[in-house]
Amino acid sequence: MNLDDLDYFKKLDTLNMLAEIDTLPDQLQAAWELGASQPLPDLPRVRSIVIAGVGGSAIGADLAAAAVASDLRVPVIVHRDYGLPAFAKGGEVLVACSSHSGNTEETLDSFETALRNQCSLVAICTGGELAQRASAKGIPVWRFHHSGQPRAAVGYSFGLLMALFARLDLIPDPSKEISEAVAAMKKSQVHLKAEVPAAKNPAKRYAGQLVGRWVTVMGAGRLAPVARRWKGQINEVAKAGANFEFLPEADHNTLAGTQNPQETLNAHTMTMFLRAPSDHPRNRLRSDLTREAFMLEGLNTDFVEGRGKSPLAHMWTLILFGDYVAYYLAMAYGVDPTPIQALVNFKNSMAHTR
Repeated sequence: MNLDDLDYFKKLDTLNMLAEIDTLPDQLQAAWELGASQPLPDLPRVRSIVIAGVGGSAIGADLAAAAVASDLRVPVIVHRDYGLPAFAKGGEVLVACSSHSGNTEETLDSFETALRNQCSLVAICTGGELAQRASAKGIPVWRFHHSGQPRAAVGYSFGLLMALFARLDLIPDPSKEISEAVAAMKKSQVHLKAEVPAAKNPAKRYAGQLVGRWVTVMGAGRLAPVARRWKGQINEVAKAGANFEFLPEADHNTLAGTQNPQETLNAHTMTMFLRAPSDHPRNRLRSDLTREAFMLEGLNTDFVEGRGKSPLAHMWTLILFGDYVAYYLAMAYGVDPTPIQALVNFKNSMAHTR
């Protein structure tokens, strides 16, 4: 396994996923700026928000909801399913339908349910059926241009929602925090890009530790959806097994599951703890004590610290770090990081089975 062989990377990475990761900071900035010029829904008053989406679109919504949790003046939920929750009725409920392709069947079903329930609506997509249906009904379409995989457009699915919240005056203007997060991401990239050798590249070193192991990623508070992002990227980019856990919840159940089966847990697992200076002090303590408990059982653990000054920077430097780790893990496993044939096959099966 040579994670410094850039020629090998180019042969294996047929659609240049590495470029998508390298440009993620710029994507986040572009999404925020794009959101400033998009049409707003005509709302009497917002009393709750439902963000309907799955996969790469939903994780952007999770991250946005976590980022604004202490500021957002109305409840927001991320809906990963058909239909909508029963409370989502009437114009004071804003339903944001987020689908990268615009053709996601679950999200289209949520869109139709929102129409029947007379909710306020906005569509966030690159085009497709969602854009067509929304335009036909006079519903605002926040269209962005991205030809890659949905998981590589997380800057758009996050940044556009942040712009929506801010322009509806539901949160304080986050412009400075977004700019600082972008700057912190670019600063951290100095040590993470592919041309940086493994001896000086922490993302390559972490990827090396994960080879041959089932990965669990833990985060607390704002970092809980970041842990989920890491899990999804390891699945889709490296085609490898992973799961995520939230603190403090994991201390009420997962902590008890560290003893059996011993041979599997000790040799074939790795638990990564995501941490940040903005963590709640008690969750910071929980992270330290939980990791200690895991190590006392002989389990492999490590941690990654968010960088930058703001909680938003802590989130996004960890997102970027996780994307690089997943990419280098794909290189170590010898798999193309972009195609996801298993998901394509499953979608085809769903489409042909009624």
